Amino acid sequence: MAAIVALPNVALTGWTDMPMLALIHTVATLPAVFQPLVRQALPGWSSFNILDESLLQHTIRDGALSNRTKQRLAQYVFSAADAGADAIVVTCSTLGNAVDSIASITSVPLFRIDQGMANEAVRKAQRIGVLATLPSTLEPTGTMIRNAARTADRNCIIVEKLCDGAFGRLTAGDPAAHDAMVVDGFTTLALQTELIILAQASMARALKALDHTQVPYLTSPEPGIAHVAKELAALST
Repeated sequence: MAAIVALPNVALTGWTDMPMLALIHTVATLPAVFQPLVRQALPGWSSFNILDESLLQHTIRDGALSNRTKQRLAQYVFSAADAGADAIVVTCSTLGNAVDSIASITSVPLFRIDQGMANEAVRKAQRIGVLATLPSTLEPTGTMIRNAARTADRNCIIVEKLCDGAFGRLTAGDPAAHDAMVVDGFTTLALQTELIILAQASMARALKALDHTQVPYLTSPEPGIAHVAKELAALST
């Protein structure tokens, strides 16, 4: 397992007096994305990152979330709690179903990053599109939005679309082809929906080339951390 535990994102002096948030990542670029969001939404918290890219890689290889990968994620969650985390966030949407199953047996609050995005989507729209480049991410994201709609008592219509082959183009070193497939999928899905969820936050890069998008879209990092901050504030009252 290629795991990296990063230093806390605060100065060492006095950081142990602050509550601590652990973030578990499967993509090496994500700690830099989430650090400023955590600092802004949770200014009274320190944080540290755990990174293991193989959790996602093995899920892609297997075509589904295996029991072995679920076990390994659980080990990271328990280790983060043992290291002093007062709450934990898993930032990979593909692992969402595993997070749900682990949450009931953890000693600290455990969050999946896409819950805030799902809640915001069902508040804002009735016809919601879900766009993904991996089937292993499309399924848990669609399920989460349906569950969020049910919880909010909203009669939402969920339209899912897979940009089949786009992820392979990206990993093969052809980001331009990946981006073109994402844009094409987004354009097609926009004709059927009022708002689109990007199941992988990295897909937003492809849409930056557009002058405008036909419908708004959401990614998970910002609403996800905002949701975590709201839930932790409620737990502390």
